Amino acid sequence: MLFSFFNGDWRSVVINLLLSLPVIIIALSFHEAAHGYVAYKCGDPTARNLGRLTLNPIKHIDALGLICMLLIGYGWAKPVPINTRNFNNPKRGMAITALAGPAMNLLLGVIGTVLSSFFYAFYTKFYFSGSDQLTINIFYFAYLFFYLFGIYNLILMVFNLIPVPPFDGSRFMLSFLPADKYFGIMRYERQILLGVFIVLLVCSNFFNFSPFSWVADKIYGFIFEPLVNLFLNILF
Repeated sequence: MLFSFFNGDWRSVVINLLLSLPVIIIALSFHEAAHGYVAYKCGDPTARNLGRLTLNPIKHIDALGLICMLLIGYGWAKPVPINTRNFNNPKRGMAITALAGPAMNLLLGVIGTVLSSFFYAFYTKFYFSGSDQLTINIFYFAYLFFYLFGIYNLILMVFNLIPVPPFDGSRFMLSFLPADKYFGIMRYERQILLGVFIVLLVCSNFFNFSPFSWVADKIYGFIFEPLVNLFLNILF
């Protein structure tokens, strides 16, 4: 993901790195904390007992997952431990808990998209009105930060809804299966995860296409474009 911004200008790469790093840390930390909180509300105190009901990134961030997220746009955090035996209804509890992470990223993605449209409109106004360069730069970098905040969270949301193990989408979809089939499929989590990443790397490097980034871009544009037009009409 980071090097998709590279066009021969290392300055732009450094700027995007500095802006992307806090964005990804926030996105991953909120995602995992949401899993833990919903699991706790459904009756499982495991995450709380292990100190995972926190937004402290030290508790959630996996170094390799963070690097992968920066470089290729897909990564992971330390999974919040869940004990389904503590749920009154294990399948229902697991399904709701699984959806909590993507739902949190959707919320953050929408917030980021709305704020990016706001700052982009003001950046456009100041740029064409001949304001001083410092003001223009402040609003441009604010727009860029919230663009990255919105798009990374939307990518995480879409990515985690893949309906195969070990992604959150599978926890929801497979909860409708009989227990023996559910846990039979879950045995192959590692192999499936490796296969998914190989497919993603091939698509990104050889076909220059990522289905998850494409969907995230569509969602972002669906929210961003009408809001920018609205803000620009107000400002001009």
